[in-house]
Amino acid sequence: MASSHSRSRATLFANLATYLMLIASALIVIGPFIFSVMTALKTPHQFATQPPLTPPNPVTFENFAALFSPERSFIVPIAVTAQVVLVMVVGQMFSSILAAYAFATLKFPGRDALFWVYLATLMVPAVVTIIPLYVMVTQVGMKNTFWGLVVPFMFGSPYAIFLLRENFRSMPREIMDAARIDGAGILRRLWYIMLPMNKPILATLLLITVVTHWNNFMWPMVIAPRREWNVLTVATVGLQTQYSANWTLVMAATTISLAPLIILFLIFQRQITRSIGVTGLK
Repeated sequence: MASSHSRSRATLFANLATYLMLIASALIVIGPFIFSVMTALKTPHQFATQPPLTPPNPVTFENFAALFSPERSFIVPIAVTAQVVLVMVVGQMFSSILAAYAFATLKFPGRDALFWVYLATLMVPAVVTIIPLYVMVTQVGMKNTFWGLVVPFMFGSPYAIFLLRENFRSMPREIMDAARIDGAGILRRLWYIMLPMNKPILATLLLITVVTHWNNFMWPMVIAPRREWNVLTVATVGLQTQYSANWTLVMAATTISLAPLIILFLIFQRQITRSIGVTGLK
C-alpha cells in the first residue's frame, strides 16, 4: 500500500514538473509576441517612462493609425507582401507537387541521381546564392520589379519536394495499380488519389511556404529597395533611423505582420497536427 502511494506521488510530481516545464517553454515562446502587442498599444511617453512589462494604461491605437497615415502608408507593403506570398504559394506548391510526383512514381534515366543532387542544395546557405541571383536578375532587367521578387524562388522547394516524395512513395501500390487498371492517367491519379490522401502534408507545406516568404527580408531588401516594392519586413526596418527609433511604431508594424500568420495557424492547426501524426506513423 505504501509502495503504491509512493508511486502515485512520484507520478504526480513528474506530471507537475512536466507541466511546469511546458508552461515555462510556452511563456518563453509567446513572451515576445505579448511584449510586441503591449508595446504597440503604448504611447512613446509610456514606453520611455514605464517598465517594459507594464501593461499599457491607457490603451492607445495611435501607433496603428500612424502606420496608415499618408506619410507612411503601410497599405502598400501589405499589398505587395500579400501578392508575393500568393504567387509563391501557387508557384511552389504546383511545381513541388509535380516534381515530387515524378520523382516518386515515374521511372526515367538518372531519376534518383537527379533527385539527390537537387536535394543537396538544402546544404547550401541561402545567403551564398544572394549575389549570383542578384547579378542574374539585374542582368535581365527585373531589379525593382515584382517579378524580381518572386521568380527566383517560385519554381519548387527542395524541402517540399523531399517531403512530398517520401509521402507519395509510402502510398499503397495497390491503390495506384487499381486506378491504372480502371484507366486513370498519370495526372488523374495525382489529382484524385495522391492529393486527397495527403491533405495534411499539403496544408503544412502551404503554411511553411506562407510563413517563409511572409517573413523574407534579405532578398526583398537587396533586389527591390524602392519604396513602392517594399514588403512588410523591409518597411518595418525602414521605420528605424540611424540615430533613433520609435519602438512603439515598430512594434505596431510587427503586430500587424504577425496577425495574419497567427490566424492562418489557427485555421490549419488541425491539419498540421494530423500531418505530424501521419508522418510519424509512416
